[in-house]
Amino acid sequence: MTLASATVRSGRHGPPGSPQDKRIRPVNRNAGTWFLVLPALIPILILSVGPLLYGIVLAFTDAQSGRTRSTQWVGGLNFQDLLHDALFWDSFRIGLLWAVGVTVPQFVLALGLALLLNQNLRMRWLARALAIIPWAMPEVVVGIMWRLVYNPDAGILNETIRDLGLGDGRDWLTGLATALPAVIVVGVWAGMPQTTVALLAGLQNTPHELHEAAALDGAGAWRRFRTVTWPVLRPVALSITALNFIWNFNSFALVYVLTNGGPGGRTRLPMLFAYEEAFRYGQFGYAAAMGCVMVAVISVILAVYLVGRLRGGEDR
Repeated sequence: MTLASATVRSGRHGPPGSPQDKRIRPVNRNAGTWFLVLPALIPILILSVGPLLYGIVLAFTDAQSGRTRSTQWVGGLNFQDLLHDALFWDSFRIGLLWAVGVTVPQFVLALGLALLLNQNLRMRWLARALAIIPWAMPEVVVGIMWRLVYNPDAGILNETIRDLGLGDGRDWLTGLATALPAVIVVGVWAGMPQTTVALLAGLQNTPHELHEAAALDGAGAWRRFRTVTWPVLRPVALSITALNFIWNFNSFALVYVLTNGGPGGRTRLPMLFAYEEAFRYGQFGYAAAMGCVMVAVISVILAVYLVGRLRGGEDR
């Protein structure tokens, strides 16, 4: 056997001991992965994780506004005060009513709209573009626009009621019985497009052949939806419902512009209550404790909800 053939068979491209004889060392892929993730991870750590940890620490202090006042460690005193704060728990109840009252109609109406936009309609592209307009509008603009709609003197809603002979209208945003329902309507209108887009994406992943096979077997529209569409759509529906509940419970700008928590605290969501405690009354430590309680309670509720839905899916 010649030296050249031995070299080729041994996989070497030079004499033993030469630089070409050195084996290629495996590349550390973890280092490369972290290098690519860091540009996105650093802002999250600075803008999200950092303030969250700082807020948790702040909840165990008596931090207040004012540069000359020293901050003292008070342990769980803020949380003890929260347990006896009826105003906070009332705002928490209102927040749950708001979150459920917005999330459920959002999902039902968005599902119907997504099923409609998934059909082979004329000008479907225009309908889809118009459907996402409320989602593209800032919450402050939405709030100002709906304040004009609900205006008691010249609002389009009261003008329509008067033209139809149904009465003289009413002041929707300042009535004790109508303020929260009126705000919920705005929340549903503003958040429905996002849910529609997510559900529409899930519907488009449903194989068309399954619908055709079910139709040939004599299945009606409802049965096709229950046996073909819903199993594919269920993971998307579960995810978007959970996210909507979190976003709706943490709403601030929309309700702040519409009612500022009034009348008489009927629309004072927990975020508005914490905002007032921190920036109107300067009780930073107490407001931070409110934030910790809200995060903990909502996390528990969502965990129970998600586990229940997942177990229900496995049983099926």
